[in-house]
Amino acid sequence: MVQQLSDFHSEVQAKVAETRQRVSNLHAELPRWELVVWTAGNISERIIIDPSGEPSEQDIFVIKPSGVRYEELSAEAMVVCDIDGELIDGTRAPSSDTAAHAYVYKHMPEVGGVVHTHSSFATAWAARGEEIPCVLTMMADEFGGPVPVGPFAIIGDDSIGRGIVETLRESRSPAVLMQNHGPFTIGADAEKAVKAAVMVEEVARAVHLAKELGEPKPIPQNAIESLNNRYQNVYGQ
Repeated sequence: MVQQLSDFHSEVQAKVAETRQRVSNLHAELPRWELVVWTAGNISERIIIDPSGEPSEQDIFVIKPSGVRYEELSAEAMVVCDIDGELIDGTRAPSSDTAAHAYVYKHMPEVGGVVHTHSSFATAWAARGEEIPCVLTMMADEFGGPVPVGPFAIIGDDSIGRGIVETLRESRSPAVLMQNHGPFTIGADAEKAVKAAVMVEEVARAVHLAKELGEPKPIPQNAIESLNNRYQNVYGQ
């Protein structure tokens, strides 16, 4: 039996309200960075239910409703699903990619946010089924190597989610280009996943332009390791 949001403790309901607002605000970043058009794309964020703070199969997540234009989105419009992707609160149907998000949360407990866009350059690489090679220090920093390609999969069940998990489990990259579809990104929370979505489009465009001019020079693996370690563990505040 699918639970309803009213079945949860008031503290969980308060978390849901906060997450709805945060996810709604983050959706405004996708058109701002020109990563989506019309109603395409979606963001979700996990809400951990266990008092210990450990991700589990009792968790729930907030996600964009299906087919709603970005200017019509609000905290109230966001929907809440359980870890199996079943709707537990909201007046609209959840995103058509909900099963993919749910599969990622279920099989990658370290992930707290998932983003899907159809950003032009990253999607062009996905259409070719070609990984983005690590030829920029920015890529070494953010992705720890090339941005990998995931298998072709049809929307509607958890096939896309399986492809995301199978690809990213063996990669440091927070982004995967699902073949013939587009980029999916993950992060410890939704904001980090949105950042990865912005970054993957930036490097996809830059490397495309580099290839138009000639053959980009690869970065040696030892330099990639050094750059990634500095960026992930030293850079910033």
